Amino acid sequence: MSDKAPAGGSENSGLQGLRQRIDEVDTRIHELIAERARIAQQVAVAKGAGGGAVDYYRPEREAEVLRKVVTRNEGPLSDEEMVRLFREIMSACLAQEQPLKVGYLGPEGTFTQAAVNKHFGHSVRALPLATIDEVFHEVESGAADFGVVPIENSTEGTVNHTLDMFLNSPLKICGEVEMRIHQHLMGLMSGIENIARVCAHPQSLAQCRGWLREYLPHADLLPASSNAEGARRARDESGTAAIAGEAAAEVYGLRILFRDIEDRPDNATRFLVLGRELFPPSGDDRTSLLLSTRDTEDAGALHKILEPLASHQVNMTRIESRPSRRRNWHYVFFIDVEGHCADPALAPALAELSDRAELCRVLGSYPKAIL
Repeated sequence: MSDKAPAGGSENSGLQGLRQRIDEVDTRIHELIAERARIAQQVAVAKGAGGGAVDYYRPEREAEVLRKVVTRNEGPLSDEEMVRLFREIMSACLAQEQPLKVGYLGPEGTFTQAAVNKHFGHSVRALPLATIDEVFHEVESGAADFGVVPIENSTEGTVNHTLDMFLNSPLKICGEVEMRIHQHLMGLMSGIENIARVCAHPQSLAQCRGWLREYLPHADLLPASSNAEGARRARDESGTAAIAGEAAAEVYGLRILFRDIEDRPDNATRFLVLGRELFPPSGDDRTSLLLSTRDTEDAGALHKILEPLASHQVNMTRIESRPSRRRNWHYVFFIDVEGHCADPALAPALAELSDRAELCRVLGSYPKAIL
């Protein structure tokens, strides 16, 4: 009888050794996560009894933790993957007693739901709501701790309805989420030759207009209240296809016929996180302002009220105008600037802005989106 090891025996032995090392690492990871959760419980006790998750949630602290994750990451996992894993750990630790309630523009399967998961992790109670108005109202009433709404797309621009809600809402912006948006054509049919209609949110239809014009020139394009609503119709109606994200295909049982049909490969959407209070600086923040000029015929009125930003070397990254709804031909300006309203550079600039403007309101100072 030969005393040689069976063919592949040394290979199997080496593989078994690697698996054993993975098991040992998994055990250490498990122990460390449990230790982190226990420390989170102690933080809750230190802050006082009787509070809910919303009382312990600190977006500036989470942003600081996630930036450290990116800084120390040396691979082989990408920064995005490491941030996602740590976000889920923090989400689970925060939700030990009671999860955060987060309202979002639904229904289930929308990109806004994906933004909720990206920002808060999956250990929250996500509340799908029918309209942007409802998201604001649920957070204002306290029925939801936070809300998530779309604010702008890199291809199609601003979601004006979100901006308009800030005219009369006391809510604050306490975070932002940036998401790369992949639009997929989906339906129950096996190919595009049987598609008579394409149903999607108007923004998604616009983001894919070039592809639709080339490949489905004879299909009717039907706007829907959300991509998830379009996916529901594609499930229920013969000849109807939808444009939506991969989550909608899973939720509504649709076949993805073509992937990534958006006209621009860098298509992205920015979402805002709504809350009821301002939070302290995180070290890398953005501030959103609502401004209006005084009634005057003077040329350069907007330039004059914005001059303090330049004199204090504050970088303005965005400006949008909207009707004020107070009187005809009167406008307000939504402005994003670098920094936190409590920063030494920005605080005096805001004080001067308030002196010059008819209205100067800080809508929020919040951590910039991380990845």
